[in-house]
This record gives sequence, C-alpha cells and structure tokens, in this order.
Amino acid sequence: QVQLVEAGGGMVQAGGSLSLSCAASGRTFSSYAMGWFRQAPGKEREFVAVISWSGVNIYYADSVKGRFTISRDNAENTVYLEMNSLKPEDTAVYYCAAGTGAAPNGLYGNPYWGKGTLVTVSS
Repeated sequence: QVQLVEAGGGMVQAGGSLSLSCAASGRTFSSYAMGWFRQAPGKEREFVAVISWSGVNIYYADSVKGRFTISRDNAENTVYLEMNSLKPEDTAVYYCAAGTGAAPNGLYGNPYWGKGTLVTVSS
C-alpha cells in the first residue's frame, strides 16, 4: 500500500503560479513512477504529467507542456508539480498517483491515488 497526500492547492489569478506537492508513505516510494492528474467540474479525470522512478522519463499533456514542471525527491518521498502561467481552464482538483511505470499519457499498473487538492484560477 502507498498513501498519498497532496498539498498546495488554492486560488490564483490567471498568469500566476502555484506549487503542488504530494507526500508518499508506505511501500518504497522510489520504486514507483509518479503522476499528476486533474478533474475539472463536469469533466473526466485527465492526465497532466508523469515522472519515472528515476526521474529520467518525464511526460506532459500537451495542454500543460512548457508551463508545468514535474519533479521528485526520493529522499523526501515527495513529488512536486510547479505550475506557471496558469489559465482559468487549469481549474480542477489535482490528484497525485503512484504506478508501476511512466507512460506517455499516464501510469502503468493499477495506480494508488491521493484524495486531491483544488486549484482555482480566476480570470
């Protein structure tokens, strides 16, 4: 089992920045690929970014490429999502997830999920 707790959500104006973090506990964090996903009101959950266990392989959704940066600190059992140039359409609940591998549009395996943190971007 892996427990994931997201933090850092909040409200920001368009063009602003926010940093999310996800603290993991339980089984060995460094053996998991980690990802961020989001779900906007009335929409399905969608892929945002993933990073492999080593940090070598990183993939982003086209909608966030160049604006968001995913990173991880295996010593701190934490994965981060730095979000810049935020747009109102980035408004969503952001979820952290842990899987067995990083794929170009998500995670392999049956991921563990956090409970999410709300990001609201006002125009």
